[in-house]
Amino acid sequence: MNIRTLTVVLVLGLLLLFAGLNWQAFTAPTPLNLLFTRVEAPLGLVMLGVVLVLTLLYVLFSLGVEASALLEVRRYARELYQVRKQLEDAEASRFTELKRYLEGAFAQLDEALSRHEKEVGARAEALLDRIAELERALAEGEEATLAAVKEEFERLFTQIETLKLQHREIGQKIEAAAERLRAELRESQG
Repeated sequence: MNIRTLTVVLVLGLLLLFAGLNWQAFTAPTPLNLLFTRVEAPLGLVMLGVVLVLTLLYVLFSLGVEASALLEVRRYARELYQVRKQLEDAEASRFTELKRYLEGAFAQLDEALSRHEKEVGARAEALLDRIAELERALAEGEEATLAAVKEEFERLFTQIETLKLQHREIGQKIEAAAERLRAELRESQG
């Protein structure tokens, strides 16, 4: 019970107590002018009836206001539920989209890594074939080509070292990109 209703009940209680204590004065007939006619009635009872009718109207008005407020609160609750559901659906679709993006990015990284490994493997095999060819030429003991073979060996070994460094750098870049994508995935899920 709110304070407004409690106040009205208290005032009505005091009014009824007052009427009970002064019941003879409330029921004493009095001439009353009703604008078009004159009647004789107890003025106290007429005024008590007017107060009761006004109280009844106040109670009905309060109930109407409370009912409309409850209906409005229910409408707002339904709207809030629908908005929350839409937001949850949007969030779920964003997570799905992020998952697809990350899967695609990881697939591209894996493909690039395997392609690079194949290229490095093919180059290394070609270089090993060339080295074997040079070793055969060296084994034949050709003095004239010995200096050229040594020079070619050094050039090939330099190329192999360069390829190893490039392979290592590309592998590190791919690992760094993969780690960054994993961190983004963890961050978006967290």
